Amino acid sequence: MLDRIIHFSIYNKLIVGIFTLSLIVWGVYSLTQLPIDAVPDITNNQVQVITTSPSLAAQEVERLISYPVEQTMATISEVDEVRSISRFGLSVVTVVFKENVDIYWARQQVSERLVEASGQIPPGVGRPEMAPISTGLGEIYQYVVHPEPGYEKKHPAMELRTIQDWMVRRQLLGTPGVAEVNSFGGFLKQYEVALDPDRLKAHSLSITDVLEALERNNGNTGGAYIDKKPNAYFVRSEGLLESLGEIEKVVVKSTSNGTPVLIGDIGQVRFGSANRYGALTNIKGEAVGGIVMLLKGENTNQVVGRVKARMEQIRKTLPEGVEIEAFLDRSELIDRTMDTVTRNLIEGALIVIFVLVLFLGNLRAGLVVASVIPLAMLFAIIMMNLSGVSGNLMSLGAIDFGLIVDGAVIIVEATMHHLVFRGGGRLTQAQMNEEVYDSARKIRTSAAFGEIIILIVYLPILVLVGIEGKMFRPMALTVSFAILGAFLLSLTYVPMMSALLLSKNTTHKRNISDRMMDFFQRMYNPVIRGALKFKALVIGSAMVLFGLSLVVFSRMGSEFIPTLEEGDFALETRLLTGSSLSETIEKVSLASKILKEKFPEVKEVISKIGAAEIPTDPMPMESADVTIILKDKDEWTSAGTREELAEKMTEALETIPGVTFGVSQPIQLRSNELISGVRQDVGIKIFGE
Repeated sequence: MLDRIIHFSIYNKLIVGIFTLSLIVWGVYSLTQLPIDAVPDITNNQVQVITTSPSLAAQEVERLISYPVEQTMATISEVDEVRSISRFGLSVVTVVFKENVDIYWARQQVSERLVEASGQIPPGVGRPEMAPISTGLGEIYQYVVHPEPGYEKKHPAMELRTIQDWMVRRQLLGTPGVAEVNSFGGFLKQYEVALDPDRLKAHSLSITDVLEALERNNGNTGGAYIDKKPNAYFVRSEGLLESLGEIEKVVVKSTSNGTPVLIGDIGQVRFGSANRYGALTNIKGEAVGGIVMLLKGENTNQVVGRVKARMEQIRKTLPEGVEIEAFLDRSELIDRTMDTVTRNLIEGALIVIFVLVLFLGNLRAGLVVASVIPLAMLFAIIMMNLSGVSGNLMSLGAIDFGLIVDGAVIIVEATMHHLVFRGGGRLTQAQMNEEVYDSARKIRTSAAFGEIIILIVYLPILVLVGIEGKMFRPMALTVSFAILGAFLLSLTYVPMMSALLLSKNTTHKRNISDRMMDFFQRMYNPVIRGALKFKALVIGSAMVLFGLSLVVFSRMGSEFIPTLEEGDFALETRLLTGSSLSETIEKVSLASKILKEKFPEVKEVISKIGAAEIPTDPMPMESADVTIILKDKDEWTSAGTREELAEKMTEALETIPGVTFGVSQPIQLRSNELISGVRQDVGIKIFGE
């Protein structure tokens, strides 16, 4: 069959050329549509159920909320694991499904069970809801809403939080590919009635009476319509409370002589804030921010681009003196990663092309073989797009151009060798076709077996499951796609181009390639003769070297994946268990001040303390994630490497008592947690009775 494919390709050059052109067009289009990210997303297939209950302690949250939800979710089929976190005022139940389960089917099953779970939770305790359809690495864009200099008093933290919730967040939610916009920090505005117990007692009122009065007097009603020919007049009453003054005038009851008792008579009406379980700070103090969460399965780079375009529109609608500033933009990391991958691929391709031309000793032959590299890459990109594999450091960075051109080198080199030994002057096109077919036919089977063996090497990686599969399967698939594309091209494109472009003049003149190969032959001949003569010595030396390699290998360091330099630092900060939110804010603000003053490399320090409005990452109030935004590496003065700078920062922060810091990177921090449940490289679990 391979012979017939080669024969068809050589004698039907136009058809092969059309297919090659189609490959280029389709590949370029697929390149524009390929999902791009920095690293593979290793989040398992999960649905989170979040319930907030501001008045309950952790023990009651576990008994009244988490346990009923867990028991209900455990009845769903295709579930691998159900786990929960119960904190003061918060329950987060995570339902992990098998990897082959559709996420929308999983959410439908959870939604149906939530009706049953809600019936088992006491009324008024809390209402369970599903978290957004995002992943552990879905936090693609983070920003701060802050007042411009001189407007601090006009826009306090409560006003900024209102702007974030009602202006910024609501406009961002309409962006395609955005699952949720999570608010963080500030004070959630509330209308409060501070009751005076003595006045309540004097009027024989209870708190329940006040609540019922507020509910009765806060609503609009309709009254049908009045037909007054020729017009119809619709009747409605307006009773929604719209200001503090209107709340003060709400009637609670009337005395025996008909005097109304108003809310303002028994308490003070004012603006207040809801209980906080988290905060956000920067160099200047407390701030308000937002986290844009990516919809699962969307193209990160494209969604970030849409978010940034929408942000430009939102800035035009903000009140005077309010500014939005992004502090974590995933597209910047993606651009840096893709620049590194692209540079390495281009350098590798140029080296391969240079070696090919040098050793083949023929510019045309070298270019024919080298042209397989971009064509095989385009084929791989097409298959990646069809298979849902994203372009990232793991998938694209593993491509080896030496493996890709292996089959093409064999075909072209065999053809040149065949032509040189044939002799006979200049060939016609028909003779050239026959010579290329004859040489390719003889060597193609051996080359095919070599490429198939390389593909078989990646089969064990393709069957990996879990986190390992999510991390390494894209690499194996991409390399396999590229080798498969090169294999198909070596059967079709390479024979066709060899017959069309290689010189038809069979007269050979010795060149630098021949002289170089003669030199290597002279060096190699005595070596191979000596090896055949002293077989025992060669075998013994090989065994000794193998033993030494095992010893060296056992002493080498190892890691799950190479560390990607993200350009920023993330500090996992922990205070003593039970520390208050205000204490955590104070310590984190002190750490930010130290970092900013002692390290000129630091551009900004943003700290996320506790849980956000939607607690997909439910940290306690004594924990914080401190993001250190760094300048470009060529502007560093305190250290030359990332490790050295991290060590110096850790030493500087040791002066803060009662606080522990762990230096990592934003994505690395989340990846470690997703892999092992521990954010740092080393974790200790303590068991006991």
